[in-house]
Amino acid sequence: MIRHIVLIRFRETVSEAEIAALFAGLHPIRDQVAGISAIHAGRSESPEQIERGYLHGFTIDFDTWAALAAYQAHPDHRALGARLVAAAAGGLAGILVFDLDCGSGA
Repeated sequence: MIRHIVLIRFRETVSEAEIAALFAGLHPIRDQVAGISAIHAGRSESPEQIERGYLHGFTIDFDTWAALAAYQAHPDHRALGARLVAAAAGGLAGILVFDLDCGSGA
């Protein structure tokens, strides 16, 4: 399984309702791209409070690297990605992406 992790520092002018609407846009993609097993999104609840401004994020679990590649190429992903970049503090500089191979045994 591949876990696609996205952390976002939203601009201060972006409301929680706007963020929720952006994250809600993730779920229809699950029906469009084969190999997505789970999607989770929300605000950090970390008691450590070392988010460094990345207070929101989402994860998408993919069955294979090919499923992740299909998601990345999908027009709905590209459209939502553009909206996320527009809402992030500093544009793309306000977004971190990390893809973790959860089957590597590490």
